[in-house]
Amino acid sequence: MAERLLLAATALAGVPALLLAYISLVEGMLARPGSRRLAPARPWLWLAPALSLLLVFLIYPVVSTAYLSLLDARSKHFVGLANYHYLFGDAAFLEALRNNALWLVLFTAFVVGLGLLIAVLTERVRYAALARAAVFLPMAVSFVAAGVIWRFMYDYRPAGAPQTGAVNALLTLLPGATPHSWLTERPINTLALIVAAVWSWTGFGTIILAAGLKGIPTEIVEAARIDGAGEWRIFWRVIAPLLVPALAVCTTVMIVTALKAFDIVYVMTDGAYGTEVIANRMYKEMFSLQDFGRASAIAVVLLAAIAPVMLLNVRRFRGREAQL
Repeated sequence: MAERLLLAATALAGVPALLLAYISLVEGMLARPGSRRLAPARPWLWLAPALSLLLVFLIYPVVSTAYLSLLDARSKHFVGLANYHYLFGDAAFLEALRNNALWLVLFTAFVVGLGLLIAVLTERVRYAALARAAVFLPMAVSFVAAGVIWRFMYDYRPAGAPQTGAVNALLTLLPGATPHSWLTERPINTLALIVAAVWSWTGFGTIILAAGLKGIPTEIVEAARIDGAGEWRIFWRVIAPLLVPALAVCTTVMIVTALKAFDIVYVMTDGAYGTEVIANRMYKEMFSLQDFGRASAIAVVLLAAIAPVMLLNVRRFRGREAQL
């Protein structure tokens, strides 16, 4: 414990001290007589620490992972694209891809849809802040804890026995209804996991879209009402187009979250019963099977799936900046 505190204190004091020393050194060099030739490099010298951190903690791991994906399980022998060939012929990995596609569609649609619905419905009520805070509350719970909560919610006991899981307890109150093993029955188990994730993330979507609604000028909406437009037409013709930037941000975050889903799946099923996703498959290849080549290949596939979404988002932001 003492060693950890010492390390933390050293980092807290050492990083600012190094930055101050670097700034003093750079400014001292530029202040010397005859240093005019270095003037064009001044912005790059200021950016050098951030670029160095970016290189070490982002670019190098990506390049290293891509290289490891071309090696064998122990990272000793070059095998080329053999790991990728194995993955796309492996039934478990293909099932994980299908499940991630399901997550991508359903999780994104429900989080964005419910977030938009709640944001719009609570826009005009006096207790809007309280309602949105209640919806956002699950975000305060770690996703591991959310998985544990929903695992208890889905708990199953045979028909006729007292149901300890809230979902089955409520279900059995209906005439003729029987309890279900939500986490082991296919395909409802994957849907059950998505429901737990939607519960955790809907608050995030609500806050982002509520902020977008706040940014819409009230004069435009009032002008539409004066012109005789109904609320439904105002929403689709006025509010929705102006809300596109917020919707794009929310959708992008949810797509990335769906593609890298791991914690809820790991806690609730560990990928069993046909619920495995790409990140969970990567974890098993890395830590259970000790196959670093295949695990790295899965990481590269996951990065390749996420990268186009991020690039499109960056291009859209640059387009908006150019318009402004």
